[in-house]
Amino acid sequence: MTGGQMTAATFLVAELRRARMRRGWSQEDLAKAVNYSASMVSAVELGQQPPTPKYLEQFDKALDTGGLYGRMLTDLVALDKAQVWLRGAQTIVGQAAKLRWYEPLYVPGLLQTEAYARAVFEAGGLLDPDEVERRLTERMENQTVLSGDHSPHLIVIIDEAAIRRCVGDRKIVSEQVSHLADIAGEHPRIRVHVVPQAAAEYPGLGGPFLLASGRDGTEVAFLGSHIGGQELDRSEDLDLLRQVWEVCLGEAYTPRQTIELLREVAEAWS
Repeated sequence: MTGGQMTAATFLVAELRRARMRRGWSQEDLAKAVNYSASMVSAVELGQQPPTPKYLEQFDKALDTGGLYGRMLTDLVALDKAQVWLRGAQTIVGQAAKLRWYEPLYVPGLLQTEAYARAVFEAGGLLDPDEVERRLTERMENQTVLSGDHSPHLIVIIDEAAIRRCVGDRKIVSEQVSHLADIAGEHPRIRVHVVPQAAAEYPGLGGPFLLASGRDGTEVAFLGSHIGGQELDRSEDLDLLRQVWEVCLGEAYTPRQTIELLREVAEAWS
């Protein structure tokens, strides 16, 4: 609910739950039918996790709906100006024509290897194995947005600390940084910049953010956190983040310098 009113996103979530119950299925029954974990089904029905296009595709197949719920996501939910937990970063990314992503701590999720992503989710033992697998599956599925015919232009700025930090083990980091270098050098729609450790304090160190430009000309920002995230579309917020982005870009290496650094760092980790 937003401002006391039903949104398309909340309506979709409620209808998914009603459709399952009309079939007489438990959440566990549905999980088996759509090949997702029961925790994923529960999170979707509680509005804690946005249903991905792949999830809804499986849901529509399992309940033989003719693609109804997938169409609701693409044709109705996309019109919402709801809280981010009702849309989710995945939906924002999937609808974007251009993405500007700044990360001071980790390699951005869209560019993570499976081993690196698993190490991120397993860190500290805070998530149970089922939740780790759910998040890992979702992360890998989300990366398919970069391989489609209408993949967005992605510009990434990463602080050098992110590629110098050991995540999992040395082999995992070496393979991750090599993967990042390959993408930066070969993908026609992806450009990567690294802010060197020699840079003085700059505004990006305040935290990661994503600026997404839609195909309809709209722009939103997403700020991630441990317990979800925040979607911003106020002009003053977007103006500030654009300024932060420009400062970060000014501190960063060029794409060619970045690839050279990534190759050196990958070798150092091997």
